[in-house]
Amino acid sequence: MRSPNVLFALVLVAALGMRAAAAQPALGGQGAEGEPHRLQQWLVPSPDPATAAHAVLFRPPGEGPFPLAVIAHASTQNALRRAQMPQSEYRALAAWLVARGFAVLIPERPGHGATGGKYLEDQGGCDEADYAKAGRATADAIAAAVGFVRKQSFIRPDGIVVIGHSAGAWGALALASEEPTKIAAIVAFAPGRGGHANDFPNRVCAPHALMAAAGEFGKAARVKVTWLVAANDSYFSPAFSRQLVDAFRNPGGKADFHVLPAHGGEGHWLVETEGGVKLAGRDLDRALKARSATSAKKR
Repeated sequence: MRSPNVLFALVLVAALGMRAAAAQPALGGQGAEGEPHRLQQWLVPSPDPATAAHAVLFRPPGEGPFPLAVIAHASTQNALRRAQMPQSEYRALAAWLVARGFAVLIPERPGHGATGGKYLEDQGGCDEADYAKAGRATADAIAAAVGFVRKQSFIRPDGIVVIGHSAGAWGALALASEEPTKIAAIVAFAPGRGGHANDFPNRVCAPHALMAAAGEFGKAARVKVTWLVAANDSYFSPAFSRQLVDAFRNPGGKADFHVLPAHGGEGHWLVETEGGVKLAGRDLDRALKARSATSAKKR
């Protein structure tokens, strides 16, 4: 028979657990819609059960259902910079997609900004960089957000587009192994990790390991990738990106590779600007049209 003190402790632990659960905000929309494009804060699941990911959702007028586009943001190995990262919104790209009828979700992955929690994408040091593991962790975070939002009544569950940037694009390459009925198209802006090694431009940490990981992703890939890089990208230069896309293609990955014109002082951030989105518009349109054709065949 338990003593009164033990019973009291058990009751207290249970009560505290219930209070903590009640204190956690529910997943989904957080507050009213605003401008531009019905901007709304959301909470979505992450691979860490203890961490709900902050996200921004944009959508066109009306009730839908709308096709879904998910934008996966860039990252950094620097813990302080990650903690200070503002919520990524990619407003120019989101506006471009909303104008074409898409609802657009930009989830913040664990270990970044307001979402906080454990950083799941750690690639390790340069000598022992595990880029495949880091990419799959990013893919898991994207997939967790997609899996939740695609079940919403205003979202079409098919024909989903994933657009990644830098580390987010690297995770999108890992996500190319998904069934095409779930992910219909992937657009990767300057995918990779380990760029600007030791903060030096045009240096990549353990490039052989990055190539090998690209090969792993390509071998498992089932979704075609549109791979874009600016002519003046100093993180993953066009010459290096060509080698990387070849490593992805060699074991069977399908990718259309295009070098975009130089943009601004650093082309790696092209996708974050209105001018950069205009430069990429033709390739984005082509990817969306190919996605529409694929979705129609699968129905």
